[in-house]
Amino acid sequence: MTQSSVEPRTAAEEAGNGSRVPAGRSWLDRYFHITHRGSTVAKEVRGGITTFMAMAYILLLNPLLLGGGDVNGDKLSQPALITATALAAAVTTLAMGFIGKVPLALAAGLSVAGVIATQVAPEMTWPQAMGMCAIYGAVICLLVVTGVREVIMNAIPLALKHGITMGIGLFIAIIGFVKAGFVGPSTAGGPVTLGVGGSLTGWPVALFSLTLLLIFMLQARRIPGAILIGIVVGTVISVTATATGLIDEKAWGGTAPVLHGSVVSMPDFSLLGAIEFGGWDKVGYAAVSMIVFTLVLAGFFDAMATIIAVGQEAKLADAQGRMPGLSKALFIDGAGGVVGGAAGASGQTVFIESATGVGEGARTGLSATVTGLFFAACLFFTPLTQLVPGQVASAALVVIGAMMLQNARHVDWTDWSVAVPVFLTVVLMPFTYTITTGVGAGVIAYCAIKAAQGKWREPSALMWVLSAVFVFYFAMGNGH
Repeated sequence: MTQSSVEPRTAAEEAGNGSRVPAGRSWLDRYFHITHRGSTVAKEVRGGITTFMAMAYILLLNPLLLGGGDVNGDKLSQPALITATALAAAVTTLAMGFIGKVPLALAAGLSVAGVIATQVAPEMTWPQAMGMCAIYGAVICLLVVTGVREVIMNAIPLALKHGITMGIGLFIAIIGFVKAGFVGPSTAGGPVTLGVGGSLTGWPVALFSLTLLLIFMLQARRIPGAILIGIVVGTVISVTATATGLIDEKAWGGTAPVLHGSVVSMPDFSLLGAIEFGGWDKVGYAAVSMIVFTLVLAGFFDAMATIIAVGQEAKLADAQGRMPGLSKALFIDGAGGVVGGAAGASGQTVFIESATGVGEGARTGLSATVTGLFFAACLFFTPLTQLVPGQVASAALVVIGAMMLQNARHVDWTDWSVAVPVFLTVVLMPFTYTITTGVGAGVIAYCAIKAAQGKWREPSALMWVLSAVFVFYFAMGNGH
């Protein structure tokens, strides 16, 4: 997908001066090109609210993913994580609205958060892990500015990109099942088992199952905001059952769905600026390089596909996938890694849920601005957000995982040179509990099978370099 330095023109702009905005229009209309893109302020506001409702679940899931300990066993404060998540989402989404002027909203990427929580934090302190977010964000910005992103996009086969997305989806799903208590370590010889001792016990697990089924049912009915609705319903039932004594507070195993004090509180900015660059000598520079590479993969390719997909849905993109503000949107998405790291929320990325706002008629950055303002308002409602039990929030992780597996339809499973690398990429991420292992296995297998078929020239030189890097990575004992 080639990016031209000349921004494409919208249909109204191509029509000539006769379609220009009349001088009497408001500054809001002129700044965001609302009339030019066939929209209205009412549609933009409605679209912004819809997008927020569709992705507000991130305020629950990101703290859930980042709630574990780092290399020293230190854990981040849940109120601080909620504040950081809302703050980073607000800043980056407002930037996308005011600067990019496109209907795209950003928040903490679950794939990036998964890498940070399971691969980076166990090897570094949390401030150092957030430093890695800033580094990967800076790398993406550099790739966008220099145009190197096109070289990388063309080097990695499309099927492998889909495999990476699917693998991350399964990885996120298993995290959800484990955190909900639906899956646990086996004591009977196998690696995992159903619940505890091979059976599901306790109301919290039942609430997870109910929430999961409800979200899937709402999605099947194509109801907007299905994930958020499911979480709200599951939370209401949990709060009611706990308040009436049906479920003991201790049964939740973590924070019980009980409100202590007011629903409004001042934001906890204790994580803001808690970022460090160091600790690499303890982890190993090869491992650090692989972590950055994995974070770039997790955050960059999905964002590129999402931006183009939403742009096409909004009828802003042309046949080559170009759209007004595309270069700015890509840069802001990359800067989201830096913003997320500095805020303590992990890297920010464009959310596919932005398409829900487009479905309501959003076509401009005013929609993203509205979404950003709603995230900013959430800074003062941390106690209300903490009512959501981890088991209920975990259901959304599984749903997101299922949604990411839809990429399977783009893979030619009859071609072994494609099917095998994709298969290894997908299954090894959840089975080894690391994203890097899946990516590395997929890259190596792709090059090896192409060579076995006598097509060793087909993989690009960059793919062969990446394959060699991953072989060295595994040989050094870093595939863990």
